[in-house]
Amino acid sequence: MEDSVPTAGVALARATSAQVAAELRGVLGRLNRRLRQQADVGDLTRSQLNVISRIEREGPATVSDLARAEGVRPQSMGATVSALEEAGYLRRDPDPADRRKSAISLTETAREQITASRLIRQDWLQRALNRELTGEELEQVHQAVALLTRIVGNP
Repeated sequence: MEDSVPTAGVALARATSAQVAAELRGVLGRLNRRLRQQADVGDLTRSQLNVISRIEREGPATVSDLARAEGVRPQSMGATVSALEEAGYLRRDPDPADRRKSAISLTETAREQITASRLIRQDWLQRALNRELTGEELEQVHQAVALLTRIVGNP
């Protein structure tokens, strides 16, 4: 009889965490879409944006490195990189480790656009928080951010 109580408690905890996980995923997806809507990224595709984001986070990379990281063929990544290079977002420099390869990095134009886009999204989110939440609710969101950070780990 004693064993059934903890088992029931665990089942309830799992159901609750599963429900929270589903709701959180949905809300974060909608929030992410709203944030993307705020800053115009032009005619860039999702894969192009992924490449720009990866290079910004991880630094210069070769086409092969990018293809591997994004799970695509090097030929496909080469086409993506070429389009971004033509648009002025990327540049190729000789790879310091192997002069036969090119290290692909962001141009200053790309960095400026990334910064501007982040500021626009940050401003929208700050205004939405101020408009929709009380001071107490804002503190609750702040605490939730700390918990979410613990789940995903520090950057």
